[in-house]
Formats: sequence, structure tokens, C-alpha cells
Amino acid sequence: MPDVTLAAIAGIAAEAAEKASERWQGELKIWEKSPDHPVSDVDLLVDDFLREKLAALDPDAGYLSEETTDTAARLGKSRVWVVDPIDGTRDFIRERTGWCVSVALIEDGQPIFGVLEAPARNERWMASAGEGATRNGLPINVSDRTELSGARIPFTNLPKDSDLVSVDQPNSIALRIAMVAAGEADLVATLRWGHEWDVGAAALIASEAGATVTDALGVPLMFNTHAAEAFGVLVTAPGIHAAAVELLRERAEKLSVR
Repeated sequence: MPDVTLAAIAGIAAEAAEKASERWQGELKIWEKSPDHPVSDVDLLVDDFLREKLAALDPDAGYLSEETTDTAARLGKSRVWVVDPIDGTRDFIRERTGWCVSVALIEDGQPIFGVLEAPARNERWMASAGEGATRNGLPINVSDRTELSGARIPFTNLPKDSDLVSVDQPNSIALRIAMVAAGEADLVATLRWGHEWDVGAAALIASEAGATVTDALGVPLMFNTHAAEAFGVLVTAPGIHAAAVELLRERAEKLSVR
């Protein structure tokens, strides 16, 4: 593998985020790629920048991004960049802070480097496999919660009868997962088919901080798959993961059938 370092990836992500920040809270061109899936011209601008710079850093790696047409070429690569140029586009276009640039390098199906650059929140999240995770250079760790009841979840509209506790919910799923990594939330769960670029970097950051990371059915995540999808994501403090899987099992099994 070329001399790819976490610092080099973080530098590229920071440049990309700076380009996005220059347009954040400014004039944007916005349209829907599909119903309820907005995109802006800045998503495409940042994607073009990342594709060029990351290809120069590791020319042999494939590229999988929300804003680049996917091809089968990446399936023949042992390494793949998995990118969301702006994760949390809704917050970006609404001039809110809950967005980030997400970059992961996958090798043999697993992330080995991950960076989330969230300039509107003054946050840089980083991890490399086996080396732990940091926010703004300081080590982070998941919470030690062992009871699902009372667990904190980034969600704004919990049912009145829920025994979970709502905390801040950025639009970016990657940032919500990072909150679990930093011990600011205990649980993040989605029950829908989702794309690898949404969680590639965040999954590594969370696991390196000690979280348990699976799909919604409790199966470990794999990356650079043919469909580049998994059914949901479940990221928790390790002491509540089994209970969360059991709580979600019936709904997850029904909803995962296509």
C-alpha cells in the first residue's frame, strides 16, 4: 500500500470541509436526487475534490461515494475509499451545524482509517484500526452503561412511553455514531437499508472507542459489498448491545425483508 497516513487523510478532509464551510449559510443550488433526498451543488463540489485528492494519495484504491455513480470496478480492489462528501445535507442546507465530511479507507472489507470533519461544530474525529479514536486530538471512550433503560439516544421524537433518554440529534448519522464513541450517547439505531458511505468512517471511530458496531440484526458490518448496503446500523455501549438487538429483533426481521 502507498504511504497513506491518517494525518494525510485528515488533511484532505479538512480542505474539503473548508470548501464546504465557505458556502455554508450562503447561496446554494438545491434539488432532490429522489423524493426526500436533497442534494446541493456543494455536495458535488466536495465530492469532486475528494475523488481527485484521495486518488492521488492511493491510486490503487477504488472509490465509493454518495455523489459518484457506483461501478463494479471497486469490487476488484482490496482497498476502497468510502466517502460521504457532506453527511447531514439537510442540516447543511438549513444552515444548522449537524453535518460533516466523512472519509474512510476500507481494506479487505473493514475500515482501517476514518475521519469525520465537522467544522461547524469545531470537531475533528479520527481513528485508525488498532490505534484508538480521538476528537480534536484527545482520546475518546464509549460509556460504561449496562442497562438499556435510561440509555441516551440522539433522537428528537421519542414515544411518550419510551424508557430511553433523548439527546441532541444532528442530521448526520455519522455524527450521531460519533456521539456514542465519545460517551455522549449510549445508543444509535436505524431500521432501514442504508449505504456504506453513511457509516464507514464513524463505524471505525466508534469501534476504536470501545463501542459495539453491527447492523440492526446484530451482524458485524462488512464494507465494499456488491450492493454497498446493510440493513440498518446499531452502535451501542458494549454493555447494552445484546439487549438492544433483542429489543429490535422482531421489527428488524420484518423490515429487512425486501
